[in-house]
Amino acid sequence: MPKKPRIRALVKFDFDDVPVEYHRKYPFSSEDRFVYLGDILQMGGHSIVARLSDGRVFCGYHTENFVELKEDEC
Repeated sequence: MPKKPRIRALVKFDFDDVPVEYHRKYPFSSEDRFVYLGDILQMGGHSIVARLSDGRVFCGYHTENFVELKEDEC
């Protein structure tokens, strides 16, 4: 089971875990950084994140597709 990000951790979207043909369907880029706000209680496995660059909030994307940033990625 993939490790779930900690609440309020800085994360990125893990495009490596998504088929290439779906990459264009996501409103994210590989450079985007987010604050992980948690899972949606009524939709287990789906998260809420806020993009750092503009504060835009995204809901309902699979939690396992977000990974915490390493110190050198912040």
